[in-house]
Amino acid sequence: MKVDHFPNLVGPWMRGSGPQSDIVISSRVRLARNVAEFPFIMRCNEMDRANIESTVSRRLRELPLARTCEYFNVATLKAVDRQYLVERQLISRELSENQGARGVLVDRDENFSVMINEEDHLRIQVMRSGLDFEDAFQQIEHLDNAIDEKICYAFHPQYGYLTACPTNVGTGMRVSVMLHLPALVLTKQIEKVFRSLQKINLAVRGLYGEGSQAMGDFYQISNQITLGRSEQQLIEQVGSVVPVIISYERKARQYLLQDSRDDLQRQVSKALRTLQKAGQISSEETMHLLSKVRLGINLSLISDLDIPTVNRLFVYTQPAHLQKLRGSEMDTTQRNKARAVYLHSQLEQPSGDAPQS
Repeated sequence: MKVDHFPNLVGPWMRGSGPQSDIVISSRVRLARNVAEFPFIMRCNEMDRANIESTVSRRLRELPLARTCEYFNVATLKAVDRQYLVERQLISRELSENQGARGVLVDRDENFSVMINEEDHLRIQVMRSGLDFEDAFQQIEHLDNAIDEKICYAFHPQYGYLTACPTNVGTGMRVSVMLHLPALVLTKQIEKVFRSLQKINLAVRGLYGEGSQAMGDFYQISNQITLGRSEQQLIEQVGSVVPVIISYERKARQYLLQDSRDDLQRQVSKALRTLQKAGQISSEETMHLLSKVRLGINLSLISDLDIPTVNRLFVYTQPAHLQKLRGSEMDTTQRNKARAVYLHSQLEQPSGDAPQS
């Protein structure tokens, strides 16, 4: 299977079908694991990295679950193909930008992926639409147990799973949610929420994780430390905070409707018109405008679009997806023009129609 031939228009995490999916885009559980027989990545030379990639990828492909997966040698992929996988949240930016041997095993339905030679030897992740930690944890526990039968993990009886970053030692688990919080941004309450999260050791990141900027009012919230905490405690730590943030966002949305409905309607309508009529448009501006449109749909200010269509546009207007749709690599100016043409075609047709490649 080629990198750009996934059967889904977008991954399940972007379908908008899970619990609380008007605000919670996705839930993710990720495990950091290392192979006992090799040094940590930071201590590896080029040969070590190559041996890790070949050993781990071979053992992963021996698993029954690999029958429904594809393996990509990330080191040999073009930059646009690597970026395509990043945009679909199947690999991290770090794996894409790293040097040396590295790869990823991807479930064809995009429910999970296993990265090799990122910060740790293995990064296993499972994603679900909406607020659904329990189902994500059940699948990643099954994956972890299956891989453990083929690979001897670096484990200490006192400290737990050994990882490259000390904050991941223990369970090696990071629990995160991707939230769409446009009303908190519009009412200028977002920084207050973030300061509260930092006080309880929760990290706030942008759309593509660590080091990325927030685009389209999307934010990832996750635990920072795993040492000394069980898997269930980590799920509860993040899971207990998310309903509070959802409540804040809902109250901010109601405030906007009651206090400045006409102004909000104008902003939403202007955003949609710009997306429909612009001669050229950047990825960042597209995300910003789509965020307002998505808010408008959820508040019934727009009636002829649906959330799955807008969610799809968030992904397919990203640089690599756009180039894959066009079948050629483009510079920034060409992408900005092509993005505008694509948006026109998608927003002028009945909602729900599939994008044409």
